[in-house]
Amino acid sequence: MLIGELANEVGTTVRALRYYEQQGLLHPQRAPNGYREYDETAVGQVGNIKLLLSLGLTANDIRAFLPCLGQDIVDGPVCPASARVIARRLADVEEKISALDVVRKRLIEALAQADG
Repeated sequence: MLIGELANEVGTTVRALRYYEQQGLLHPQRAPNGYREYDETAVGQVGNIKLLLSLGLTANDIRAFLPCLGQDIVDGPVCPASARVIARRLADVEEKISALDVVRKRLIEALAQADG
């Protein structure tokens, strides 16, 4: 299928697919006329990429998933490297939550003093 057909199939944009290719996440074949051609496995790969991006992972993070992007990863990572990436990203999120909690408490205290 061509890039526009794939974009329609997976509910994304041609621009996003080109970005995934640029980042090394998607590897289409090239027709003699230069058009990108995708097989049916690309549908699952793009679905997985979109899922991982929705989890807050970056394109760079998703490279660790390349060996398993063709598999259904909805139920969790199936590559050891991917589990490490998720653990690292979770630690980053936990750190940000802790920092935001400190700011939240300070704002609550400042508001209480302003009301008092």
